[in-house]
Amino acid sequence: MNCNDWIAGFLATDPPRSKSLVVTIFGDAIVPHGGMVWLGSLIELLAPFGVNDRLLRTAVFRLAQEGWLGAQRDGRRSSYAITPDAMARFVHAYRRIYASPHVHWDGSWTLILNGDGALNAAERAAVRKELLWEGYSVIAPGIMGHPAADGAALDELLTRLGVAGKLFVVQAKTLPQVGARPLSDLVASGWDVAAVAAGYNKFIAQFEPLLAALRGTGAEGCDAPLSPAAAFVVRTLLIHAYRRVQLHDPQLPVELLPTPWPGALAYDLARQIYLLVHAAAEQHIDAALRREDAAAAPLEAAFFDRFGGLA
Repeated sequence: MNCNDWIAGFLATDPPRSKSLVVTIFGDAIVPHGGMVWLGSLIELLAPFGVNDRLLRTAVFRLAQEGWLGAQRDGRRSSYAITPDAMARFVHAYRRIYASPHVHWDGSWTLILNGDGALNAAERAAVRKELLWEGYSVIAPGIMGHPAADGAALDELLTRLGVAGKLFVVQAKTLPQVGARPLSDLVASGWDVAAVAAGYNKFIAQFEPLLAALRGTGAEGCDAPLSPAAAFVVRTLLIHAYRRVQLHDPQLPVELLPTPWPGALAYDLARQIYLLVHAAAEQHIDAALRREDAAAAPLEAAFFDRFGGLA
């Protein structure tokens, strides 16, 4: 399969939504360059995906309303930057996307309890929404839990929501002297692991032919080398599709997942494609940013830590 055919087929059958695609491009391409972009550069970056000026302006307007982006004007030009509050969430989410999914279990669960009703209704709703996004599940009324919680991320989340010190956060283990059900049984009632696996399998089916084409030659392979513009489209579609399924993954320990787990294969597939296209794509991104701003921020060093290291 030719790479250009693959790109055209993907955009025809599974076109990304404008607003979600803007988030992907900010996280994957703009944040490593300081998190700010002029509208003209953003228009150029979105054009290959069929997102016109009107759709883009609507998308960034809505993201600004929701507190993700801040807008500034300089004469007739506009720029957009990730707000300070949103930047921490972007960094956390994308650090998770590019990190190895192999988490191991120590046999305990982190439980979060609102035992004495210290939270008001709005706080409870906000905590529940954010914890579900972080992969937690409702274990019982008033109790949410996860078997491999990131303590630092949890502390940052509760602090950001203004509820630090209002909830009970404990670690639980099975008492060896008691004939109890194994804690691993909580997985089946707390998460739809089969749906997550189906998402990963769809991603694999979509992108395995692309990897073969990137490695191939002649009529069945990509242009050699892949143009910077095409490499940018491939890299963006890859991260957009991977982000959609990976951020629905509760990041359960490998000991609590079916074997083989398609999330591991999906990560390896995403990593291999990213390694092949990231450098050429970066040429396109840098050129687009510098067409509107000759002093655009250079690529930060932390970018090369993605997927375990970009050689």
